[in-house]
Order: sequence, then structure tokens, then C-alpha cells
Amino acid sequence: MAALGIISLVLGTIGLGSCFALTLAGILLFGWLIVITGLVELVQVFKCRGWKGRLGQLVIAVLHLVAGVIVISDPVLVSGVLTLLLGFTILAGGATRSVVALQHRGQPGWVWPLLGGAAAVLRGVLIVVKWPASSFFVIGMFIAIELIMNGWTLVALALAARAAGSSPQSAQPA
Repeated sequence: MAALGIISLVLGTIGLGSCFALTLAGILLFGWLIVITGLVELVQVFKCRGWKGRLGQLVIAVLHLVAGVIVISDPVLVSGVLTLLLGFTILAGGATRSVVALQHRGQPGWVWPLLGGAAAVLRGVLIVVKWPASSFFVIGMFIAIELIMNGWTLVALALAARAAGSSPQSAQPA
């Protein structure tokens, strides 16, 4: 677990240094996953003769294939669209979190969701205002940060498991 955590930390750190490449890699992976899904659905359509939902499933399979091909053929355009959508989503989520926090004013801890909401609004605004330039790094940066957070989590869990396994309490019979 610790080794996997360290690998995740290293990959995330490398990813922070090459966010554009990681953005494109993430978008291309997403596109290929959609294509594979469409192909599997297409196979299922022809294997399930007599099923009433066959035509609907065929339409879904074709839509997935078309969407996947579009994503793969122009990952820069798709990263721009997804980044803009992500920016507006983060902004709206932060605004909503802030409103909910203000509705709970006076209750213990209400300031933390307000601060989190304000930080999300700021992130969303920065992504949208810097668009389309932000589409070259935001998705890759988010992937890299996730890899780093995952790495630290795995390392911490491995250390906790090691400490729990070597404690005198864990050596006692049940």
C-alpha cells in the first residue's frame, strides 16, 4: 500500500509539471472509454434478439460511439468545453454551499462551509475568467492533485496499518 501511495505521489507530482499533457491524456482516456462502452453496447444489441429495448440500446450505442470519436478526434476542443462546464459547476456549487452556510448562521461550525463555498466560488470564477487558456491545464491539474491526495492517503493508511500491527494490543489473543 505504501509503495502504491509513493507511486501515486510521484505520478501526481510529475503531472503537476505537465498539466497540459495530463489534460490531453485524461480527455483521450475518457474518449476511448466512451468508444469501448459504445462497442460493448453494440455487441449487446446484436446478442439480445427479441428484446423490446433493442432499438433504444442501438441508439445509445451509436451515440456513445459518435461522442467517443468526437472526444478522441479533438481533445483540445473537448477539454475547453469540459473546463468551462467544470468552472461553472464549481462556481454554482460554491455559491450554493455559501447560501446554505448563511442559512445556518449561528450554529456551531457554520463558518467552515461558508469559507469552503467562498473558496469554490473563487476557483470557479478563476477558471471561467481565464477560459479558454484555463482549459489547457485545469483538468490535468485536478487529476494531478487527486493522484497526490490519493498517494498521501495510501501512505498514511500503510503507516497506520503498520503501527496497528506492531502495537502490543494487536498481539493479544481475542
